[in-house]
Amino acid sequence: MNIQIFGKKKCFDTKKAERYFKERRVKFQKIDMVSKGMSLGELKSVVQAIGLDNLIDENHANFHDSLFPYTSDYDRKLEILTEYPEIIKTPIVRNGKKATLGYQPDVWQEWK
Repeated sequence: MNIQIFGKKKCFDTKKAERYFKERRVKFQKIDMVSKGMSLGELKSVVQAIGLDNLIDENHANFHDSLFPYTSDYDRKLEILTEYPEIIKTPIVRNGKKATLGYQPDVWQEWK
């Protein structure tokens, strides 16, 4: 398994996801969504697995500042998400082309 956890420092579910993999001695790469964000390629892979609309935190303070709700162009929306990674919900847990959003141990257990 090649696990990546994209999360935020103050996100409770991100901490739970990290603890889940630590307890099972599964190595993972931890990526801070706010400071590092996601590359465009990573984002496209996650969007394919989860869906673009499912990723968006519409309640985040920067949601309207990002201009995300005011554009309908798919490529521009992806570009905005790379510029404003803080409006993406966390944790995103990736294993190759598979990805989950939130704390989903039942799905992770099947990744072997």
